[in-house]
Amino acid sequence: MAFTNLHTSIEYLKGVGSARADILRKELGIRTMSDLLHFFPNRYIDRTQFFKVNGLLQNSAEVQVVGKITNIKTVQQKRGSRLVATFSDDTGSMELVWFKGVKWIKESLKINTPYVAFGKVNWFNGTFSMPHPELELVKDYKKSLQSAMQPVYPSTELLSKKGITNRVVAKIMQNLFLEVGNKFQETLSEDVIKELNLLSKSEALFNIHFPQNQRLLTRAQQRLKFEELFFIQLQLIRKNMIHKTKIKGFVFDTIGTVFNTFYKNHLPFELTNAQKRVVKELRRDMSTGAQMNRLLQGDVGSGKTIVALLTMLIAIDNGFQTALIAPTEILANQHFTAVSELLSGMDIQVKLLTGSTKTKERRIIHEVLEDGSLDILIGTHALFEDKVQFKNLGLAIIDEQHRFGVAQRAKMWMKSPVGAAEGVPPVPPHILVMTATPIPRTLAMSVYGDLDVSVIDEMPPGRKQIVTAHRYDSNRLSVFKFMKEEIAKGRQVYVVYPLIQESQKLDFKDLMDGYESISREFPNPQYQISIVHGQMKAADKDYEMDRFFKGETQIMVATTVIEVGVNVPNASVMVIESAERFGLSQLHQLRGRVGRGAEQSYCILMTSFKLTSEAKTRMETMVKTNDGFEIAEVDLKLRGPGDLMGTQQSGVLNLRIADIVKDSIILKKAREMAFKILKKDPNLIDEKHRNIKRAYQEVTRGKAIWANIS
Repeated sequence: MAFTNLHTSIEYLKGVGSARADILRKELGIRTMSDLLHFFPNRYIDRTQFFKVNGLLQNSAEVQVVGKITNIKTVQQKRGSRLVATFSDDTGSMELVWFKGVKWIKESLKINTPYVAFGKVNWFNGTFSMPHPELELVKDYKKSLQSAMQPVYPSTELLSKKGITNRVVAKIMQNLFLEVGNKFQETLSEDVIKELNLLSKSEALFNIHFPQNQRLLTRAQQRLKFEELFFIQLQLIRKNMIHKTKIKGFVFDTIGTVFNTFYKNHLPFELTNAQKRVVKELRRDMSTGAQMNRLLQGDVGSGKTIVALLTMLIAIDNGFQTALIAPTEILANQHFTAVSELLSGMDIQVKLLTGSTKTKERRIIHEVLEDGSLDILIGTHALFEDKVQFKNLGLAIIDEQHRFGVAQRAKMWMKSPVGAAEGVPPVPPHILVMTATPIPRTLAMSVYGDLDVSVIDEMPPGRKQIVTAHRYDSNRLSVFKFMKEEIAKGRQVYVVYPLIQESQKLDFKDLMDGYESISREFPNPQYQISIVHGQMKAADKDYEMDRFFKGETQIMVATTVIEVGVNVPNASVMVIESAERFGLSQLHQLRGRVGRGAEQSYCILMTSFKLTSEAKTRMETMVKTNDGFEIAEVDLKLRGPGDLMGTQQSGVLNLRIADIVKDSIILKKAREMAFKILKKDPNLIDEKHRNIKRAYQEVTRGKAIWANIS
């Protein structure tokens, strides 16, 4: 009987049974025939070459030899016994040796019958031996689906312990193909297969498990990688299209007095071309009648805040309130200060709401929010509280959006009662999420593929490139000398220590030791030093930050609290201690705290001499480039998508065969193809897309993993 339904449990497959099925489910997540079919080898052994006994080399490589067993003996040892068989061909003899399962192996061996023996060879006392060989009768070898390239499947300790070896998995896979007859439903259309010169689904599956040669294996891998990435892109692009057609948004069609007054009279500098382009993209999004759902990427210092403010002014011109949410109080305070200064002299009410806001001020904020007289509310997680209700929230901007959970971001949708009627949900505000951590293109296409993306890829004119240097701990005195020279010019300096979440005591000790050595080198009253760390009260932190901001202290000793959102244009030196303990994106973020004024700025990476090759690559990359996107690409290669996205989203790219870093060209092609098809046939109703539609429904059934990514 052929299994027409690949959703059948694997326990019904020959060679599996309930006990093995249970282990395969727990260890590898293989439940059904389909799961087994898509359990791909992670490497291959070349089985094209057969050796003669007299041609074996003393290099412990895996080899295969055809011969006959001419003699079997059991040799007693201190513990138990070993089985030794003499294995001969027409050129000489070698030994096959077993240390385990001696009794049943001895019973199963056939004398003077041709076998294929495969395994690693050892050279000892003038004789070659092969411990625990894979043995197969030549007549079975010729009959089996054995390919030239033998697959090696991922395994675990428990699988090996329970006797589910690579050979057993390969045999089970063979049974599946013999059972199904290698006739698998096609998932792509004829047009796609033709245009990209892909193997059919059946050919690809056969050649991934039983490749006939290297060329067919490569083509099988390309076909299956493309398919995996194609269906992810199909989901993301469809989600974006549905969003635009189904989710209504407020129509901001007026560019009025508020925007124009600010643009003509209060904008402190000329916008860069990139900023102008992004403002146009946002204006266009907010005028369509669909909810805007856009990601704004821009490197540290590229001017995202001014773009965000201009977008808020468009909302105000159209009679709506706006909110700007930041992940920390420091960043929220900074946004509040910057926005208030830019809007000074204009009749626009701006308020700040954080965990530190006093009860009396909170009451006032709640009142002016609900009566509609508050135009802009800036704050932290405090904005997500149920008590915070707007009269007509039209735009929510979320800064450093990866710091917020999906559920928190979704709360902003329910903050405005506008448009809600009995049983009808309110019209959601337009959403703009911002990040200063550049996202590599491959990751943006995969994880944020359902969002429209705007990029500010140009720095404001007059900004000097930050000079970055890598110094070892032994160079500390020359670094101190350099700090003194910069302070003498009237500049300020950051000295940052790493934060290991699990070990606050150790962090604190590192920081305090560093603070003491800097205090000795930069004594009072000639030098003033601020210190900021996570164990301080918010008010004390703000006080120290404020002193540094006003120039009352020349040196700020801190943990990574200052990574995001401290803007002191007069600070020109960033010293990062134990820089090898930071990730690339964090180093880049910290470096972005300097270089905000007109003067030349510097970033000094201090490390010990003992560096891993990965740490060396990070230091070299930082010294070589200031381009956040280039840094993000290197970071992705070093850490992989899971680490880069954090635990919240790492499960999203649980790919079976594709790799978004190595297969970026295939990913790009998959996205282009998905876009081309959905543009002409958004609901996949055309007869020629029948295969794609069926596979798409299969892939998305019961899987809401993409529903909440962005």
